[in-house]
Amino acid sequence: MIRETEQNPRLWDPADPAFRADPYPFYDRLRAESPIYQAPGGPLVISRYDDVLRVLRSNAFSRDIEAHARIDESDPIAVRRRDRRGGAKTILNLDPPDHTRLRRLVSKAFTPSAVDRLRPRIEVMVDAVLDRAADRGEIELVDELAFPVPFQVISELLDMPTERADELRAWSQALTLGLEPGATMDDLDAAEAAVMQLIPYLMAIIDARRSTPGNDLLSGLLAVEDDGDTLSAAELIAFVVLLYVAGHETTVNLIGNGTLALLRNRDELLRWRGDPTLDGAAIDELLRFDGPVQHTVRVPMEPVTFTGVHGETIIAEPGDTVLTVLGAANHDPHVFDDPHALRLGRHNAQRHLAFSTGIHYCLGASLAKLEATMAIGRLIRRFRSIELAGEPHWRDRLTIRGVDRLPLLVS
Repeated sequence: MIRETEQNPRLWDPADPAFRADPYPFYDRLRAESPIYQAPGGPLVISRYDDVLRVLRSNAFSRDIEAHARIDESDPIAVRRRDRRGGAKTILNLDPPDHTRLRRLVSKAFTPSAVDRLRPRIEVMVDAVLDRAADRGEIELVDELAFPVPFQVISELLDMPTERADELRAWSQALTLGLEPGATMDDLDAAEAAVMQLIPYLMAIIDARRSTPGNDLLSGLLAVEDDGDTLSAAELIAFVVLLYVAGHETTVNLIGNGTLALLRNRDELLRWRGDPTLDGAAIDELLRFDGPVQHTVRVPMEPVTFTGVHGETIIAEPGDTVLTVLGAANHDPHVFDDPHALRLGRHNAQRHLAFSTGIHYCLGASLAKLEATMAIGRLIRRFRSIELAGEPHWRDRLTIRGVDRLPLLVS
């Protein structure tokens, strides 16, 4: 393992504007020079595919960072994260047996058949957006398609009102910003304020649904039971918050990033346009190529040994923060041939880790892939000409990578 010194420029520097603009060249250097890397006081950064896969699937690592990660008590932001308010932990941040129990309960309502029933409605939503774009000859992809369609889908899946869409989007973005490694105290304040506004809003809706249940996911979550076990009020709210944040935030970025990747690789765009059988493989490759979630964190519960680039032994100790870089793993040339090339027919694209893997594999992966397939697929087949109308603008994030502005001319 190479540790940062004055003679060794930082290999992992999320504050570097060049890194944020395009992290993939930095990932290449990290994998080649120090695939198990740690800067003083920083996390253990894991960038090789096999190592990332091992961590994500291993029972030796915990996802409950707040409970098990060792923190610097002199760091007010680290202490604030540990002591944050906001109710129950989401299923993303739990270990077995709590994670097993919650996943079993919510899976009873969040089924593949429930997702597939949304297909006709998603088609109508997407086509309505594209009709308006055709009338004007232009579209701002993020604000007009990538955000509103997944947001509307989650809202309809839960049968939630949509008149406060702007507020919900702002709350969601505040929450995700608060999860960023570089979040400031102001960011954490904003995230906590968002939670404090979101919880009473959701509580009022949940209370009303308890008395008048319907044929929707929220009613299903209220009704699920397994051997007398049900979701508590705090668990239910935490899961609904997760659905609103993860349920549309990552899909927004998948649609935006995927569309931009196709516009920069016209041969692949034309290939997909002419071959609908590529739908599934195309989305997997877009997820691998520039996925919306770039890393995830674990904490070892026992000493875990890794092998460095020169055969040296590196030990992750209990309490260490281990950052697995999904974006780097998805561009590992030992797994994906010519990884920086976009190939929609790539034979092993489905091996990507964009949705994580193991017990924390994204519960909403099938919905995100369906939404992205229909949004991007119908866009590129509706318009023969799609051109950038200005420079895409990237969100200044490390964990969540995505464009927040993508103006297009279409005809």
